[in-house]
Amino acid sequence: MARLSLFDQRRRRVRTSLRAKGGTRPRLSIHRTSQHIYAQVIDDARGVTVASASTLEKDVRETTGATKDAAASVGKRLAERAKAAGVSAVVFDRGGFIFHGRVKSLADGAREGGLEF
Repeated sequence: MARLSLFDQRRRRVRTSLRAKGGTRPRLSIHRTSQHIYAQVIDDARGVTVASASTLEKDVRETTGATKDAAASVGKRLAERAKAAGVSAVVFDRGGFIFHGRVKSLADGAREGGLEF
């Protein structure tokens, strides 16, 4: 059997603990690359993406997504869209990414936008 990378081990550990603690709240899942950052609110009970935002959207595309400011604006935009869809409380799924830098900025931006987690 192939051994999991450290990233995959972290991702599995985070997701398992979220299932135990999250209850019925939707999951705010993020993905980060060297160029961009993506976030979506997922309702796992229904298997539906409720809201999403990323640095690839037209109004932000001319700026790079590799900055904390871009991540914070994605978090704020995601929070606005989630609240418009009727979601106010989520669990934060950082995946295998460490809660630091752009990941932390996105979380802070989502909190400023009104999401609770």
